[in-house]
Amino acid sequence: MWLPDRRTLLLSLAALAGCGFTPVYGPQGGGGALLNAVALSEPADRYDYDFNARFEERLGRGAGPYALDVSISTGVTGLGSLADGQTTRYRLTGRADYVLSPTGSEEALIAGRTDAFTSYSATGSTAATQAAERDAKRRLMVILADQVIDRLLLDADTLPQ
Repeated sequence: MWLPDRRTLLLSLAALAGCGFTPVYGPQGGGGALLNAVALSEPADRYDYDFNARFEERLGRGAGPYALDVSISTGVTGLGSLADGQTTRYRLTGRADYVLSPTGSEEALIAGRTDAFTSYSATGSTAATQAAERDAKRRLMVILADQVIDRLLLDADTLPQ
């Protein structure tokens, strides 16, 4: 197995530093401003709860100075079917519109939209299909939360200090 020598490693790190690369949680990165600093709305249902749980898992539970308003919409489309017309696979799509603002203010500091999808099988029993649907919705919320977090972290250096 080939391992880089010390000189190659140092030159690689210098090249990264020279190109403007800044770790998001590093001293010059803006990601640290979001850790334990974003308040989320109370979840209205199980899937909002799953979104919030993933968000807090990655960025921590915060009470401010920022508030995140997220609007999530989902849709279901049948993908596969049998000769008798019974649907065997579903595609679950989701969209999250988000706005990060100072707590108690309507001023948008960071705003955007993200889309994702997942799917589940409906070939088992009714109970198995319902369990697969719940799991797919949970996975979709985790995907959407990760995408919102990633976009917030990318724009975190634009937040006022």
